[in-house]
Amino acid sequence: MANKKEETASFVLRFTQKVFQSEAGEPEVQWRGNIRHVQGGEEKRFSEFDDALEFIREKLADLTILAMEDKSPEEQKGILAKSFDMWKKMALTAPQLVLDTIKDPKKQMEQMQTQFQSASENISQKLEETIAQKVPIDDWRVSSKSDYKNLVNLIEKLSMNVDQLNKKVDKMSKKK
Repeated sequence: MANKKEETASFVLRFTQKVFQSEAGEPEVQWRGNIRHVQGGEEKRFSEFDDALEFIREKLADLTILAMEDKSPEEQKGILAKSFDMWKKMALTAPQLVLDTIKDPKKQMEQMQTQFQSASENISQKLEETIAQKVPIDDWRVSSKSDYKNLVNLIEKLSMNVDQLNKKVDKMSKKK
């Protein structure tokens, strides 16, 4: 049986709505939010939901990196690739999910809980399968600080590329 290492990351999201009139007298609505990482206590305010997603991504990436410290570079790449797959899906669906939640909060919260639970179980299973794969002992080596820094730099570059792609997708969506 594979050696399991479980970490929990919980987040609390709070939204505040401000209804006001513009200088032209038109009604305006502005949503703001606050997200808190329960285990670490860190908080971030946001007015764009993408900022909340980025906060979650950073916290989960930190947990993933800690969980991979004893893994080979090949295993680390596989684990990170699977982790990023989840974020690609979230980046595509999260904005609509927020709008739907505002329209019918109770229904959407139930759906979100179901989706997050399903995604969490799927990711846990895939990570366990990846870690359970045996790597020949000759391929193992201790990761150095430069390996870790290189991995962090690659993650940051990948994150920037994903952000750029998301912006392009948003622009394309707005053109329709």
